[in-house]
Amino acid sequence: MAQDLEKLHAAYREGDTQFRIAGGEEGCRRLANDFYDQMETLPEARHILRLHRPELAESREKLALFLCGYMNGPDRYAETYGPIQLAPAHAHIPITSADRDAWLLCMRKALGLQPYPQEFKDFMMKRFAVPAERIRNRP
Repeated sequence: MAQDLEKLHAAYREGDTQFRIAGGEEGCRRLANDFYDQMETLPEARHILRLHRPELAESREKLALFLCGYMNGPDRYAETYGPIQLAPAHAHIPITSADRDAWLLCMRKALGLQPYPQEFKDFMMKRFAVPAERIRNRP
């Protein structure tokens, strides 16, 4: 069973498979919006919500564009804003382990709302743990 899961995860890494399973650009936007909807409603996310500007339209857009490239689709973020370097882009914001965990909770809940296969959701959560940890800059 573990070997089958490894094969499936390897298949997700081929070409733009992740982007296509996510529903393309529209699916990335849906995931980004669902993510921020979770951030606005989950008590565990109150602190990270306060780290954002009150108007979330730009944050939603930036996340959607980031997701396109992160899921091996077109690099819309770089096309619009230039190359992204996650750690330096977030260095001015104190981000703790609790903040990382709250971000991942929002993403897990947002993924739960998507029509993706559960194995793909699990795969993406493992992937999202990497940038979430990369931007953590406080214990």
